[in-house]
Amino acid sequence: MKSTSYMLRDLPSEERPRERMMLYGASALSHAELLAILLRTGTRHESAVHMAQRLLSGMQGIRGLVDMSLDELTRLKGIGPAKAVQLKAGIELGQRLAKARLPETEVIRSPHVAAELLMEQMRYLQKEHFVCLFLNSKNHIIAQETLSIGSLNATIVHPREVFRAAIKCSSASVICAHNHPSGDPSPSEEDILMTKRLCEAGEIVGIDILDHIVIGDGKFVSLKEQGLM
Repeated sequence: MKSTSYMLRDLPSEERPRERMMLYGASALSHAELLAILLRTGTRHESAVHMAQRLLSGMQGIRGLVDMSLDELTRLKGIGPAKAVQLKAGIELGQRLAKARLPETEVIRSPHVAAELLMEQMRYLQKEHFVCLFLNSKNHIIAQETLSIGSLNATIVHPREVFRAAIKCSSASVICAHNHPSGDPSPSEEDILMTKRLCEAGEIVGIDILDHIVIGDGKFVSLKEQGLM
């Protein structure tokens, strides 16, 4: 029997994501429809839209795609190497766009500005990432670096890693940030103790830790504002 694949063009016109996007704009499409455009084709037994719906259901939503490797993607039913690469490229492009929302010369005048810069990059990550914004003497961002990626609910960073990176880019001060995959940005005791160690080390090397921001799902906590550093 001749094998066939369900193409997006085989769907009725009112169900085709590409046509709907051209008519109504990208914002009118569901997560599954946008994902189907990246997938392009389905399998013998399901359309790209149905495949996208199945994948999203199995991963409890779009955020489940963010941390998946190419190898993990290709283990999913209906996802071969080509589709996996397309998905990873789309995710990476979205993350780069999020990073480009504010220019590198943005002046960090408050924790809210730093949190706004990092929120869309970090809120969907399924492991804790420890990120530093390195600033010059005028509080302009001169570099951003992810220094540690932890487990589901824990990240470990040593002060030497933070200040080695700060010295390398001639940073005058640092804003630290990490995400809580649970979505709750409430700082843990470990977060507070780590921040105090970083501040103490900063006093020794002459590089200030201006703040430590914990990123949740659409919300954040500044340890500076909370009087915890």
